[in-house]
Amino acid sequence: MKKRKSRRKKKVNVKKVLRIIVAVILAIAVIITLANVLAVQNLLKKGNSYDKVEFENQLVPEKDENGNWYFTTDREFKVMHITDIHIGGGFLSKGVDEKALNAIATMVTREKPDLVIATGDIAFPVPYRAGTFNNYSGAKAFANLMESLGVYWDVTFGNHDSEAYSYFDREKMAEFYEREEYEHCLFQAGPEDVDGYGNHVIEVKNSKGVITQAMVLIDSQAYIKDNIIESIKGTYDNIHPNQVEWYESEIKRMTAENEKITGKSETVKTLAFFHIPLVEMADAWNEFVENDFKDTENVKYIEGIIAEQDRRIYCGFGEDDLFEKMLELGSTKAMHHGHDHYNSLTAEYKGIIFSCILWM
Repeated sequence: MKKRKSRRKKKVNVKKVLRIIVAVILAIAVIITLANVLAVQNLLKKGNSYDKVEFENQLVPEKDENGNWYFTTDREFKVMHITDIHIGGGFLSKGVDEKALNAIATMVTREKPDLVIATGDIAFPVPYRAGTFNNYSGAKAFANLMESLGVYWDVTFGNHDSEAYSYFDREKMAEFYEREEYEHCLFQAGPEDVDGYGNHVIEVKNSKGVITQAMVLIDSQAYIKDNIIESIKGTYDNIHPNQVEWYESEIKRMTAENEKITGKSETVKTLAFFHIPLVEMADAWNEFVENDFKDTENVKYIEGIIAEQDRRIYCGFGEDDLFEKMLELGSTKAMHHGHDHYNSLTAEYKGIIFSCILWM
């Protein structure tokens, strides 16, 4: 007589299943961690592998009594502006990271600039692109590269340099760039009573001590609120009021210092560097478009294109008074920014040139 087969379903061992799931997750985490460790080691080694740039007569900066860096020269001063390097510093971005380092090394070696300024998004700790939350590794690779080249360099922060989900905040990243081991880095965190990190000035003086040009570096902030939601939404912040006040005070300070030497009250000439473009840059582009891509009384097209999605400039979501203050003081002749990856427009708006760099 055949035995009747049991129709009772076997009970699932929930604890066993959970243990398996946890074991798989841990295994994946270990593999990713090891992959990232190896990727970072190789990337840092790559950054240290470049030959020093050969200068005929490299300018060496000094610090004045105000703690500001300055160069002394009677010849033209060459600044190279780069931006949005996006060094992920993880196993997923290994290939593009190395290409970025190679590209920068090639440009710097050929151009031999007196100073390189990177306007933000040096690190790119976006997990699905880099495979890591670590914003330190990308910054470290770039720092290693610049020190290997032996060229003086500086940075402003972008929104990706210190995401809400990344390991280190802006304060920690500022401390990183101020390390003594980076002897060619001129970054300064800036005044403690001014919002942001990296608000500082680099001056160029002639042999008589007159400031002939100055680079004003400003932290254009990141998002309106420092949280992951705003990061995903891309609600970008603006330069804050006390930063504009600081900008004005620096222009007046340098002008006064020159007057002591020359006896003339002539506003010092400056260039501004930051990451997120000002609202006025979008205003200029919109005015140009509305006029059938022809120059207007305010806008003079120079070169480049706007190729971002919807052909727009991704500026802050609020307003600031920096551009108005620039017009009032008559000091800043040009502004250089990043942030928009596919825009390369250079134009003049109300007498001030703005330029975004195409980096692809």
